[in-house]
Amino acid sequence: MCRNIRTLFNFEPPATEQEARDAALQFVRKIAGTTKPSRANEAAFDRAVAEVTTSVLGLLATLQTTAPPRNREEVAAQAKERSRHRFA
Repeated sequence: MCRNIRTLFNFEPPATEQEARDAALQFVRKIAGTTKPSRANEAAFDRAVAEVTTSVLGLLATLQTTAPPRNREEVAAQAKERSRHRFA
């Protein structure tokens, strides 16, 4: 499940709220051990996703670095190349 959580810090353009929510959703799914909560747990699940999203956005806003921002396309191309070598 957590393979979809990607680094969100220090990219140009910066990570969007949707990307933070997607990462939060994957994190909560992993912690809960389920990809879809039951109706009884749906409110708690959704609340956890919202809280983690808020925390992620707060963290990203306060982190500092002296490194230049990374290019999303270059990082994605490198990941595809690693995957190609791994699964070739």
